[in-house]
Amino acid sequence: MSYAGFWRRFGAFWLDFIVYLPVIIFSVWLMSKTQAALTIWLLPGAAIGVWFSVYLVKRYGGTPGKLIMGLRIVRVDGSTIGYKEAILRYLPLFALALLMSIAYMLGSWRLSDVEYMSLAWNERQGRLAELAPSWYRPAYVLEQIWIWSEFVVMMTNKKRRALHDFLAGTVVVKVKAAPATEPAFPRG
Repeated sequence: MSYAGFWRRFGAFWLDFIVYLPVIIFSVWLMSKTQAALTIWLLPGAAIGVWFSVYLVKRYGGTPGKLIMGLRIVRVDGSTIGYKEAILRYLPLFALALLMSIAYMLGSWRLSDVEYMSLAWNERQGRLAELAPSWYRPAYVLEQIWIWSEFVVMMTNKKRRALHDFLAGTVVVKVKAAPATEPAFPRG
């Protein structure tokens, strides 16, 4: 197996960001329209995240960015991953992101619609953080520790496995393109 290095995985991350961008833009647009957006978007947003990071990973062996970069997520022994591995890979980040979303949602409930709509985007984010439950700050710090630890761990082992790979028993590998048997377009 040829293990995926940092830069290919980093490139895959940015490609995933581009693919996911319409969802982000929609959620930002929705949040600009109503104070209830954080409540309305909680379950659909979580479902889209699970579809993207669990279903697609189990079904195709990676997120769109990984697949475009010629990468696949496999078990350490090289076999195809199942839902167990896909869920375990995503679970820590999903749980932390869900906690953060719930904290913001609870903070938004403490704002009137008038106050919410009167704030600029950056002011709104600050106000929501102020009004979030007391466990918001420790959850935020834990999320940051998890994200940065992922990079540190990935850079310190030969297989370039991140924390979520160790948790799920997975590794990201480069895949060889299958040789073409016929030209993509007929000649002539």
